[in-house]
Amino acid sequence: MAERVSVRRQLVGMAGIAVLALGVGGCALKGGQNVSLVTGKVLFVKHCGSCHVLARAGTKAEIGPNLDAAFAESLQAGLGRGIIGGIVEQQIQYPAIGGVMPKLPLSTRQAADIAAYVQYAAAKPGKDTGLLASAVSSGSTGPAVEKNGTLALAANPQGQLAYTAKTATATAGPITITMTNASGIAHNVAIQQGTGPTGPILGHTPVTPKGTDSLKLTLKPGTYTFFCEVPGHRAAGMFGTLTVK
Repeated sequence: MAERVSVRRQLVGMAGIAVLALGVGGCALKGGQNVSLVTGKVLFVKHCGSCHVLARAGTKAEIGPNLDAAFAESLQAGLGRGIIGGIVEQQIQYPAIGGVMPKLPLSTRQAADIAAYVQYAAAKPGKDTGLLASAVSSGSTGPAVEKNGTLALAANPQGQLAYTAKTATATAGPITITMTNASGIAHNVAIQQGTGPTGPILGHTPVTPKGTDSLKLTLKPGTYTFFCEVPGHRAAGMFGTLTVK
């Protein structure tokens, strides 16, 4: 019993809030307005997925706490899911001053949508189904192929830490590599010789939240890695293989 009280105090103290009763089947904002799990998932991936692991959302970054792990202990202690939504909503609206988590450009309603989805999904085995499963697409377009000396790469437009292509091919010689980012999450693309983690970096584009940048290289036949240099993004899966023939 003492352990449960300790966990409860830790969670509530972390957010500095009164707990909201947000049930999975009938999630509601203060005042009784309905919230959307689908919208919450989309917003979570876009605004939170670059820092937090949440398996059902497909996010893998580890800059901030792993939300599945963070809430698993409280659920095992019997606190129930109702506490999760309140903590997440308050953390979004009132992040700690001087802390790592930024103040996000979200409305009260959007914060509640995200909180409702995290409450539903955190530490929950399995995968989303129905509308939730299709709410966030991989954005995959298949392999990227160099055409007329230009290889076009793009970041996932919905904010997931991934490129729209996991593989790319090009012809040896001069090449222009373009990188398009429409997500609003800061990304770039760097070209590394080989497929290991320590090969030389041959070039990279600037890190930007939106827009299209490019770099020019002369590549010999071989295998290269393209990846995002933003801390944590490569580790979360934002990389691919470029084969030059």
